[in-house]
Amino acid sequence: MTGIRKRAAVVGAVVGMVAPLTVALGGTAQAASCNVTTGPYQRQVEKFLGRTVDGRQSAADCAAIKAFQAKHGITPTRGYAGPLTWQVMSIMNAQKAAGKNPNKAGRCPTNKGRIACVDLTRQLSWIQDGSRLTYGPVAVRTGKDGTETRTGSKKIYQRTLRHWSTIYHVWMPYTQFFDGGQAFHSVTKSMWNPPGSGGCVNMTDKDAKAYWNLLRNGDDVFVYGRKPGT
Repeated sequence: MTGIRKRAAVVGAVVGMVAPLTVALGGTAQAASCNVTTGPYQRQVEKFLGRTVDGRQSAADCAAIKAFQAKHGITPTRGYAGPLTWQVMSIMNAQKAAGKNPNKAGRCPTNKGRIACVDLTRQLSWIQDGSRLTYGPVAVRTGKDGTETRTGSKKIYQRTLRHWSTIYHVWMPYTQFFDGGQAFHSVTKSMWNPPGSGGCVNMTDKDAKAYWNLLRNGDDVFVYGRKPGT
């Protein structure tokens, strides 16, 4: 019995030593998952997120940046104020600045009647009838580098309420094709999820449904600009 009690005491002591070590390692691993380095766009990101703008990364800054990255699928999700995170925020700022006058510069034609406009630079789309804005502007997610959404004048030529993509093996609700397989359709991802689509103009379900109800085969589509990062 004495030997057994001694062995139990030794085991207990070892467990007592290991447990705090495990907790400590767990804490270290958790802290390591957050990048505490001050990023090159620290001040801009802090301002965008409504943080104190001091240009120095803090644990709270990191948590806020990580939450933003996680929401929009920006990887690595480490809380670092790097170029990609600031690029996404810059696009959001440009979209907000567009307000209810997205065609202020007159880049999208106003002499074609009903037309769906797509501005790749600001990742915005809207529908207008002549010079009158009828829907939007709304945030969209266009083609990534290598599979860019093609620019120019186009027309909707095929509409499918729920199209199955044989390339990506996913459903594409409210699909409206306008250029060789490129189309408006809804996705469940964030509109600010990089790097982008396979060429289609991704939309939220609400906006894609509105486009479906407002547009018809033969309606004009005009795509212009250049998506950041392409």
